[in-house]
Amino acid sequence: MGTLRKQMDADLVVRGMAIRTREAYLGAVAGLAKHYGRRPDRIGEQEVQKYLLHLIEERKLAWSSCNIVAQGLKFFYRTTLKRSEAQFVIPRARQPQKLPQILSREEVAALIGSTLNLKHRAILMIAYGAGLRLNEICHLKVADIDSDRMTIRVEQGKGAKDRYTLLSPRLLTELRWYWRAYRPKQWLFTRKDPSRPIADATVHRIYHAAKTRAGIAKSGGIHSLRHAFATHLLEAGVDIHTIQRLMGHGHISSTLRYFHLARKHLAGTPSPLELLEGASIRPR
Repeated sequence: MGTLRKQMDADLVVRGMAIRTREAYLGAVAGLAKHYGRRPDRIGEQEVQKYLLHLIEERKLAWSSCNIVAQGLKFFYRTTLKRSEAQFVIPRARQPQKLPQILSREEVAALIGSTLNLKHRAILMIAYGAGLRLNEICHLKVADIDSDRMTIRVEQGKGAKDRYTLLSPRLLTELRWYWRAYRPKQWLFTRKDPSRPIADATVHRIYHAAKTRAGIAKSGGIHSLRHAFATHLLEAGVDIHTIQRLMGHGHISSTLRYFHLARKHLAGTPSPLELLEGASIRPR
């Protein structure tokens, strides 16, 4: 698939797709080719449809994972192979709408306090203190930390957009301690090879290990700290448009869901039962 892969990747780059999207779409086509043991341009539409059903019914992939594969295959056939007539059915099952379990401030403090070294502590503190996505944490550069303006520059976040987010004095102090101990040059958090940014899987392991040591039973991965960042800001009275900018949401609807998670908006809302003044509801 060498030539086809290069052509597809070039098509993705020209259309401004983010790195993670490119990787996911290329991986989708590679998975199709591996499944059938043939070049993907020699696999017909009906076989593509059967492969999508295989992912759903036999491999039991989540709706979101199947949808990414379907979108990647659709791009390959219609854009790279220029088969605009390709009509295989993309699975459109409704994704379950589940609200994340939000970590309390006490749980976040316990999580950070359960880290084993300055590097792990700095990673979890910046995830929560700046509301960063996993990929954004991994690709932070030393130069992105602006202590003069007290901001963190997020370069090419989701949607290939740059933004600025918060750099609190407490986080800055922690990052200075970390820098003195590790002396990173380009990437803020690196692998053993300092020329390479830290791997996603490593950050996941750091989070889950700290969560286990802290005795936190709530579900969710490192993204839980980003949810907590937005929810705790809302509870502290920060306006929704500011939170939208800090989170890098393209649509306000993505930010508004945190109203459903903010404790003060739930606890501060009286039940209509309490409004039945003067009405007797005692059993007869």
